[in-house]
Amino acid sequence: MKAALVTDLEKVSIQEIDRPKIKDDEVLIKAKTVGVCGSDLHLFRGTHAFRKPPAILGHEIAGDVVEIGKNVKTVKVGDRVTVEPQYGCGECEYCQQGLVNLCANKVVPGTPKWIGVFVEYFNAPERTIHKLNDSVSYQMGTMIEPLAVAVRALRRATVKEKDCLVILGAGTIGLLTLVVAKQMGYKKIVCTDTAEFNREMAIKNGATLAINPIDTDIVDVVKKLTNGKGADLAHIAAGANNIVDQATACVKKRGEIGIIAMITEKIPFYSYQIVINELTMYGAMTYETKDFKEAADMINAGLDLSSFITQTMDIEHTQEGLDVLSQKKEHVVKVMIEF
Repeated sequence: MKAALVTDLEKVSIQEIDRPKIKDDEVLIKAKTVGVCGSDLHLFRGTHAFRKPPAILGHEIAGDVVEIGKNVKTVKVGDRVTVEPQYGCGECEYCQQGLVNLCANKVVPGTPKWIGVFVEYFNAPERTIHKLNDSVSYQMGTMIEPLAVAVRALRRATVKEKDCLVILGAGTIGLLTLVVAKQMGYKKIVCTDTAEFNREMAIKNGATLAINPIDTDIVDVVKKLTNGKGADLAHIAAGANNIVDQATACVKKRGEIGIIAMITEKIPFYSYQIVINELTMYGAMTYETKDFKEAADMINAGLDLSSFITQTMDIEHTQEGLDVLSQKKEHVVKVMIEF
């Protein structure tokens, strides 16, 4: 079967590899669509924390079940599915709390223990499978994984008020956070991005304001919008050098800052704001299974994210898809690979 691998810095190769042999508790999925994620860019650019070339790309997938292991009970051949791309040891303190995302021994795609999803056939444990309604397209099924990241980021917040949310960075995850926040009842949502297209997407998806942080003072905008109080919550969904300072200056006293972006380089920030205003800062690492299920339920209930899919191409053009996302050659939010 065909597979797309990063073999060197910003180099993708399409290779023939063996089809996976499933275990008794696994299913085999014929891939229909897979998504290009920001973490794939980290692998592509050589900055990923643990995925190193050569490695098969991807962890966002939707497709059809074509084979099941003898112990599989809840999934059958022909089911249309997506995959929660992680599973833990099941025994550590984090797995016992349902925090598989924090398991030190968790298994994820694109590593020696589990192939990436940029393949024609993908094997996955039964416990990671989430079914798609017949009315849901494969593309929307593939969007469940990044949507779950946004669900997790917002569910991590403990601040009760939902008057104002600031989302710093309106890429795929920032925009999905906007969509989820609207459904959760946030009243005023301010998005920032340097790309005009992304700001336009934010407005189309319900943002109160979408501003360019280079030529507009985001703190001044938020203060005016909240009568000088500040936002209840700010989410960091990009990696600009001053972005933590922007977030801490935007939120109110005892407000919260959530970091979603995988920022792999050291960036400075002014910690005095955190102390003087008693701010809370948290990270959001992928999702718990309950977050993934919530995202799947939203898609299965009819949430339409088709406008997010700006490029569609076949696996032979994976290099092109990563180049588009990396270099912003075109207006881009989500690149989807179809089989």
